[in-house]
Amino acid sequence: MGLKTPAEYRESLRDGRVVYWDGERIDDVARHPKFQIPIAVAERDYDYADPTRREIMTYHDEDGALAHRVFQIPRSETDLAARVELMHDMSIVGGVTGVFMALMSVKDAVAEVSPQYAANIERMYRHVRDNDLRAAEVITDPKGDRSRRAHEQDDPDLYVRIVRRTDEGIVVRGAKLHITAASLVHELVVMPTKGMRQDETDYAVSFSIPVNAPGVSIINRSFAPPELNAFDYPASGHHSMPEGFVVFDDVFVPWDRVFLAGEVQLASRLAQALGLWERTGGLVGSVATSRLFVGLAQLVTEMQGKERDAICQNTIAELICYAEMLRMGLDYACTRYETTPSGMVHPNALAVNTAKYYYAANYHDAVKKLQDLAGGLVLTLPSEADLRNEASGRYIRKYLHTKQSVDVETRMRVYNLIRDLTADAYGGWHLVVALQAGGGLSAQRVMMNRIYDLAGAKAAALAAAGAAAPKALAAE
Repeated sequence: MGLKTPAEYRESLRDGRVVYWDGERIDDVARHPKFQIPIAVAERDYDYADPTRREIMTYHDEDGALAHRVFQIPRSETDLAARVELMHDMSIVGGVTGVFMALMSVKDAVAEVSPQYAANIERMYRHVRDNDLRAAEVITDPKGDRSRRAHEQDDPDLYVRIVRRTDEGIVVRGAKLHITAASLVHELVVMPTKGMRQDETDYAVSFSIPVNAPGVSIINRSFAPPELNAFDYPASGHHSMPEGFVVFDDVFVPWDRVFLAGEVQLASRLAQALGLWERTGGLVGSVATSRLFVGLAQLVTEMQGKERDAICQNTIAELICYAEMLRMGLDYACTRYETTPSGMVHPNALAVNTAKYYYAANYHDAVKKLQDLAGGLVLTLPSEADLRNEASGRYIRKYLHTKQSVDVETRMRVYNLIRDLTADAYGGWHLVVALQAGGGLSAQRVMMNRIYDLAGAKAAALAAAGAAAPKALAAE
């Protein structure tokens, strides 16, 4: 019970979990070379001794005990602002633990169908919080032939499903894809990938299970190899995090860990709740990334002596517009917050989906603008090893000189960051993540159409046109 130290977190991963990476069965995640950078990333969330971060990292729960703020249920705009500040500073391992915010936000709706499932949600939330554990958002199924429903697939296991019910619990089989940090958390929180119909009751399932539960296997893939040079890879060298292909091979789940087992009317509610908090996290990240793009754009422009160039100034202004629209979208979502019946405060759902859509739909264009300003050197810059070599380094310092105020090594670091962020390991990963995290562009379109006051907009349009609203519209 209580807060863990970084060393205790690392030791907690030595629990017999079944993990694979590059064809190798890894029996000791905590000590294996491939996991050292990812674990170091996660350990930072357990560094409660850091006086500069302790206040934002922790809060006192209802019993007065100190807990990680990722578990604080926002009850006010101040609480929500503190959570957003934490999200700016927290690792992705802490970020995905926010799945419990999604569960707690729908607990009231779940209670209307099953008080026992709602009690299970509350119990698991307290268990993870009180033991300072981390959890993964386990939502995306393989899905097979997308033109067919879950129960119509050639293989019935292409969506996670219940294969057996007993007095003690359920047995599940299937797989979930793209599960960030699955090998580095303690609990796998499985959610429905989408709404289910009445003939898909076995696929309407949600639960939490320990990573080392019998029948669970995780196959890992990362955007970057381990032990990258931090000079040449300033982003990938510090942020590498494996994605998990999580397999459930007839895994037994006790009833007290089940949140949904056939109640199809709740499947879409759980999926949508997770989407809101996941997209909020993506939006928080987008604010930081877009501001970084502006800074890098200005730096490379100044380093090349083009700070008065009209084309460069226009491009930077467009990047500023992108960054500010995202920042204002996040601010609006938080100040126009919404509240659940039980009093949880969460960001405005329409604002989050709109801003997240704007971020994803325009991210690749922002990358193009930054790369256009920087030029081909983003890809062809020599490595740190060549810079440190006395013979080759002399040529690099001579021919990468632009003006007396620009240090060549600093210039190389800036270009390396642009390459790593937009055109290399981390950058390639982020080009896809910007689009797909929290659901692709279509997921945000669906939510915007569902949430926006279309009836009010139609009524305003008819009034502006001098036309009377049809009776059906007026009734709305």
